[in-house]
Amino acid sequence: MKTLAVVVLNYNGKEHLNTFLPSVVQHAKPYDVYVIDNASLDDSIDQLKCHFPSVNILSLPSNYGFAKGYNEGLKPLENLYEHYLILNSDVEVTSGFITPLLDRISHENVASVQPKVLSWKNKSLFEHAGASGGFLDRNGFPFCRGRIFQECEEDHGQYEDAIPVFWTSGACMLVKSSLFHALGGFDEDFEAHMEEIDWCWRAQHLGYEVWIEPKAIVYHLGGGTLSNESPRKTFLNFRNNLFMLTKNSQGFWLGRLWIRMVWDGIAAFQFLITGKVRLFFSVFNAHMAFYAGFMRNVKKRSIPKNQTVKGHYSGNIVIDFYLRKKRKFSSIDL
Repeated sequence: MKTLAVVVLNYNGKEHLNTFLPSVVQHAKPYDVYVIDNASLDDSIDQLKCHFPSVNILSLPSNYGFAKGYNEGLKPLENLYEHYLILNSDVEVTSGFITPLLDRISHENVASVQPKVLSWKNKSLFEHAGASGGFLDRNGFPFCRGRIFQECEEDHGQYEDAIPVFWTSGACMLVKSSLFHALGGFDEDFEAHMEEIDWCWRAQHLGYEVWIEPKAIVYHLGGGTLSNESPRKTFLNFRNNLFMLTKNSQGFWLGRLWIRMVWDGIAAFQFLITGKVRLFFSVFNAHMAFYAGFMRNVKKRSIPKNQTVKGHYSGNIVIDFYLRKKRKFSSIDL
């Protein structure tokens, strides 16, 4: 069995492949690089064959989206590699980034590890998708070392220690392949967004840990598929968060779910009064979709008793950020 497959998912991403794949091909050596193509309608495949002959192409018959795209694309690689490096097509990697990730995941109880993720547009700033490790507050709001909501800190080396976190970023995450498949891969009901948080949460329920390893560094463009103001992205984030809480929350989970839905209502009416009517309806539609899928997600619950998870913040990051003006991770009392 080989050590590692570096796997990039693509859909109509010819420009991203031209910009970012050269760094992957250069710095992933001697490991195998794959591009899973989600039935692209542009000439991505021809571009790969012409300019990246060393890259292996896994062509899917339809556009399955992010979660199912990876699940289907990785099926042929099962039992061939010990680890998968799941990598967005808009990520520039750096020399030697793989070695510290592999060193960290070599520990038996580590399910996943991510690098430090900085912004490709401004390489002194942490990037939204992962920064220096992901956390989750008591109401299911994700945040990171170096990024709370849309506030991204400048990287001054303040978060250089490798620590267990709650979730690793799907922009660049190294996973144990056997565990990825044992957990059924990403939950395909999510389609995209927060599927990696859900996967990490499920891995922690089995007693594994997920880590940030800042010795490894990548640069992420971000927003390459959907912008932060996209109604579709808003819908997916709100719906999938409720899916995730229903599946994985411990203790009095129904009460916690209800509280989260109240917060969603506050966010929806803020969208409405600020003129973002489409985003208001995105939240409304997300809740309708959540109700429709509620029992299906309840049936997915499989939570061992007394299983602790790391990187879970007992406070409320919304109150900390907006009312207490705690805009940096270092000001949060974990």
